[in-house]
Order: sequence, then C-alpha cells, then structure tokens
Amino acid sequence: MKNALLLLLIAFLLFLAIFFYWKQSQAESQLALANEKINSLEQQVARYSRPAPMDTLQPTQPQQPVQETPETVEKVTPPESATFEEEIGTLTESDIQRLKRKGLKNPEADLMNDLMRKQKTLLTTSGTMGGTMAIQDVRILNDRHALAYFEDGHNGGYLLLRYAVNNGAITWTKLDTSTL
Repeated sequence: MKNALLLLLIAFLLFLAIFFYWKQSQAESQLALANEKINSLEQQVARYSRPAPMDTLQPTQPQQPVQETPETVEKVTPPESATFEEEIGTLTESDIQRLKRKGLKNPEADLMNDLMRKQKTLLTTSGTMGGTMAIQDVRILNDRHALAYFEDGHNGGYLLLRYAVNNGAITWTKLDTSTL
C-alpha cells in the first residue's frame, strides 16, 4: 500500500514537472513571436518617421512653425497604401474652367470644403472602439469624380464619389466603398 501511494505521488510530481515545462516553453515561444512583431512595428515606424527627400527642382518655401495642439500631436498617420501619389487628383485647366462655368469660384477648394461638410451623410461605415469615421484625404480626379480616404484611427477605407455641380450647388453620389 505504501509503495502504491509512493508511486502515485512520484507520478503526480512527474506530471506537474512536465506540465510546467510545457507551459514555460509555450510562454517562451509566445514571447519570441511578440518580440518579432515589436521589431517589425518598430521598423515600420522608423520608415514613416524618416524625413521625405526634398525635390531639388521645386522652389522651397519657408515653413511656418507648427503650433503643438492635440490635433497635431494625436494625428493618425494613414497606412502606406492610403497615401495618394501627387499626380493623381489634380484638375486640368479645362476641368477647372468647366467647373467655374458651372458656378464654382475656386473649384478644388469648393469641392473639398463641400465634401467635408457633407461627409457624415456619405460615410455609412461606423467607427470602432470609440472612433469616429472621418475623411482624411480627398483627391478631385476630374470634373465628375473624387476619391477619398477615410478612417477612425483604427479602421479605414476608400470612397469613390461622383459629383455634379449646378449653379454652384454640389451634389455627391457614392459610387463605391472599400474598407481596409
């Protein structure tokens, strides 16, 4: 009887030793994965924090000092896929003249301002984790279409819009939405 009890005790202690060894190796592998993910994120942050190369062909303008406000400090940087190329979204001179004939004084600015005022009605995606979906970047593609990037700080997407101008009044139609 004593031998059986002793064998049970030894078996139980052996089981505990194996169990704790397994848990330790599992925790170490999770820690290694977390360290790899942190290193990857640090590399992405370093990529975004590098200063952009200066274009030597463009004249430089003196920069005004930026006042530190909560809006500038907590600004979310859109993912790399959300940045538009500069040549996309510039109105041609003929587009500008057509829009001026339809009643806009400064077509690109008027369109962007009107879209920002009406974004709540066009954005049907709701924010997550307390965020509010808002348009972050707009490109007026031509005299009928615009492309916008929106996000809430956690999730984002693109919005393809058609607009019509009639006597200075702008109406927007959502053509497509793509979330990231």
